[in-house]
Amino acid sequence: MVIAVSAERACSLEQVSQELGLQLPPLMLQLQARSRRVVTPLSAEEGRGQMVWHGWQPPAGVAQRGLPLVMLHGGSGSWTHWLRVIEPLTAAGYSLWLADLPGFGESDGVPGGMDVDTMLEPLAYGIKHLLGNESTGASAGPVCDLVGFSFGGMAAGLLAAACPELAQRLVMVGAPGMGMTEGRTVRLKGWRHLPGLEAQMQAHHHNIAELMLHDVALIDDETLALHALNVARDRLPRRRLSRTDALAQALTRVQVPVAAIYGRYDPLYVGRLPELHALMQRQCAGPLNWQVMEEAGHWAQHESPAEFCAALQQALP
Repeated sequence: MVIAVSAERACSLEQVSQELGLQLPPLMLQLQARSRRVVTPLSAEEGRGQMVWHGWQPPAGVAQRGLPLVMLHGGSGSWTHWLRVIEPLTAAGYSLWLADLPGFGESDGVPGGMDVDTMLEPLAYGIKHLLGNESTGASAGPVCDLVGFSFGGMAAGLLAAACPELAQRLVMVGAPGMGMTEGRTVRLKGWRHLPGLEAQMQAHHHNIAELMLHDVALIDDETLALHALNVARDRLPRRRLSRTDALAQALTRVQVPVAAIYGRYDPLYVGRLPELHALMQRQCAGPLNWQVMEEAGHWAQHESPAEFCAALQQALP
């Protein structure tokens, strides 16, 4: 029997867990229970769907540090792409707002939208409602620092270019959309057609090893479950802009400080990080804060959370 989740609707972690017959990892349950869940409209036009956010604040007695971090997950993901850095970042004093991007996780897709360029309005609208003036939804100046991973890094870059009033700075983690696609050899396996959870999990293990993590020994039960629960809720299978230079072009219009964090073994740019660094420097109007995590692959914050948190804090004020 083929096990699949409907590709036509958003659903919660509990729903997809039940449909797949896959238990939610304990850390995911704990953090979700402690979060503040907020829903924002995709736009000012009624009936166009909604976007789901999860927020965490520093523990009692810890002073808030800087502006809130708005963190955008990667393709086929959800807020859980940041699972292992939520506690250390809040312990360091950061207020976090983690999105489920439109078409992923619990968030509705943008009507007619199939890629990152259609997410900018919902993101700007949501951030203004979360962090701007509550009565008008307008922001009077920078209200956050934008942090985006992979597809979410591309989204963050395009958003910073389109809405310069929102963010104080931009941090991209393993972001695509810089061109430089020639020579890539990432080969992912299909899984939706496979009969039974075991066969699907084997495909997920292959895909995590191929794209996400450098050290395959770190693909544990939590990582497999997290990935399976996320990819089952991806309703944007035809997105293509990550294979273009959309982010490279957007960076020329970004007016705030920019930082980039990449894993040394990120398969999107394996052996080409110096070339990527030079390209980003050329495209950025101001100085670029560039950091390489020496032992990490693409999903750097999951593979090496302590090193990632140190790198992120170095990039922030």
